[in-house]
Amino acid sequence: MTIAVGEALLTVGTDAGINDIKRAVISNMQDWGKRYPHAGYGGMFRHWLKEKNPKPYGSFGNGSAMRVSAAGWLYESIERTREVAKITASVTHDHPEGIKGAEAAASAIFMSRKSFSKAEIKEYIEKEFHYDLNRSLDEIRPEYHMYETCQRTVPEAMIAFLEAEDFEDAVRNAVSLGGDTDTLGAITGSIAEAFYGIPEVLIAECQNRIDKDSMMDILTEFDRETGQQKLKFGKKQF
Repeated sequence: MTIAVGEALLTVGTDAGINDIKRAVISNMQDWGKRYPHAGYGGMFRHWLKEKNPKPYGSFGNGSAMRVSAAGWLYESIERTREVAKITASVTHDHPEGIKGAEAAASAIFMSRKSFSKAEIKEYIEKEFHYDLNRSLDEIRPEYHMYETCQRTVPEAMIAFLEAEDFEDAVRNAVSLGGDTDTLGAITGSIAEAFYGIPEVLIAECQNRIDKDSMMDILTEFDRETGQQKLKFGKKQF
């Protein structure tokens, strides 16, 4: 679904309105869902994928934050980043917590690629989204279980990033918590990529493991669109 959202945002362009973004995201997610019907979707989302006129269903699951990363890369203000993140979430996850999780993840990506420090990112996320980021992984790990909500996944994923020394360390931190590790890794990794970059050896390994006839085309286009931003961080301004 990360690919689906990224493709949708690329297709409509950075100045698209709310309704155009919604239509593109819905269409793309349903299309990619049909191509990959056994990707471990939740029950409500699986049903949503088959609907002719799909409606949001009040979810606060962590899928909204897991798929939002493209919104953190494509826009040049944090306000626009949050607006688009909210739209991508609201087509399914229209509960306030589902929207908050997507906005928070996209904001952290935006700030990371704009060269904000970890302290600045932490302060902004705590102030704007009221997540408790003052815990350590060692404190979280003993009592952490299989949580699929934004409120029990997004802050933990961010703490995994905040404690990391590089990209791989961030993903290892996330996975070490247990629970919904693919989602934790996706959220943490998306922030860590913007902050640290990804080692070439890991990029090559991932490219060897994904569908080269469809996913790679979208990733290549996305890299072309955002390549200048990835190579050169912008100024510290919203």
